[in-house]
Amino acid sequence: MRTRPARLSRRLLAAATGVALIVGLTAAPARAHGTPGDRPLPGYTIDNPPLRPALVHGRPAQVRQGVHRHAAYAIEVPPRWNGELLMWAHGYRGQGTVLTVDPPGFGLRQRLLDAGYAWAASSYATNGFDIRAGVLGTRELADLFGRVVGRPHRTYLAGVSMGGYIIGRSLEQYPGFYAGALPMCGVMGDHTLLDFFLDYNLVAQALAGVDAYPLPADYLTGAVPRIQSRLGLDALTPTAPEPTTARGRQFRAIVVERSGGPRPGADAAFATWKNFLFAIGTTAAGDSPAQRPDQLATNLFTRYRPGSPVDVDAIVRRVAPQNLRDRLSPALTPVPRIAGRPSAPVLSLHNLGDLFVPFSMEQAYAADVARQGRGRLLVQRAIRATQHCEFSDVEVGTAWDDLVRWVRGGNRPAGDPVSDRATLARPDYGCRFSDPAAYAAGAGTRRLYPVCR
Repeated sequence: MRTRPARLSRRLLAAATGVALIVGLTAAPARAHGTPGDRPLPGYTIDNPPLRPALVHGRPAQVRQGVHRHAAYAIEVPPRWNGELLMWAHGYRGQGTVLTVDPPGFGLRQRLLDAGYAWAASSYATNGFDIRAGVLGTRELADLFGRVVGRPHRTYLAGVSMGGYIIGRSLEQYPGFYAGALPMCGVMGDHTLLDFFLDYNLVAQALAGVDAYPLPADYLTGAVPRIQSRLGLDALTPTAPEPTTARGRQFRAIVVERSGGPRPGADAAFATWKNFLFAIGTTAAGDSPAQRPDQLATNLFTRYRPGSPVDVDAIVRRVAPQNLRDRLSPALTPVPRIAGRPSAPVLSLHNLGDLFVPFSMEQAYAADVARQGRGRLLVQRAIRATQHCEFSDVEVGTAWDDLVRWVRGGNRPAGDPVSDRATLARPDYGCRFSDPAAYAAGAGTRRLYPVCR
């Protein structure tokens, strides 16, 4: 059972002390001063090698690169620009100190240019899980584009993973500025992703009888092997995904529930991600939420199902957010809330078996958007694959074309229901928008799913 983000926030607020101080915090922190905007912030360097212009119907596009507001950027404009712009939002870079720029992926770069669209992408001013830097950097680059190239008739957003988080918040931070959005494998459930990582480790520890929270320095070499052995997870593989103990099977069932509920490929997905989700619980040192987003996670009010053979609710360690202020603040913090108020059409893609950014992110966002009365602006599609951001060029290109037609006044595109348990549990769920050619070619993890008929 998943606790809805808005309801959880209200319960945390009621449980907190100093509530008036918390809800009064609406101002975003100021940026560092003293460094010229055409240079990276102290401690960062930039790697933005010359981008070779793409050929568009035999003619080269125009490329512009540089540094703006401490962030590296790249802009590409086709010879015959149609007056519309796509802003590309990249995913998580880790805690490194080198800023880099990605062009749009999944064949979108060439598809955009061939159709007359320009694109622009920012490195953001910082790395880490810093949504604020991404929201601001993307908007600032869009403004720069308007000055050096020309003001677009429409500006779209597209991106992956953490870039989806940036998209979700950007649509609320700047209502009316963006015309449409294509988040893929996105962190659309904001803090609930951090809760999921916490759940995974705490439930595993509880069922295995291993007390290892806060996570010790030797967690991966000491506690985790004992947990895996006691739960019978050692020999799991995607093609042999059955735990050897009853508690291991209960753990898998709880993870499936917390990641979106029973759905095709869920057992294979658990076996694919079981080791990684222990490793993601360990974070780099640092004090800010961008460096240690785990400080926002909580399971205070979570109820774990199934509740047998062990009543996990009775034995699991309960953890309050270390940084309650940022968890509850509506401000544009490094790891902010998404309220579910998109100001433009959103068409999202998500892999069914992704457990780095699980399918439950789509469910959380759908619930928030529906609560705000904006369901007409959201279309979601499930793709039958298990790795993070595992999409074919056809799946992404089709979604982009459908989004553009919608924004330009066409019919609202078709999508998948993401929250109906009976629908998700059907063997053919996710078939409608999954690329049959990718399955036929045996690409990636496609063959972990039965063939779609």
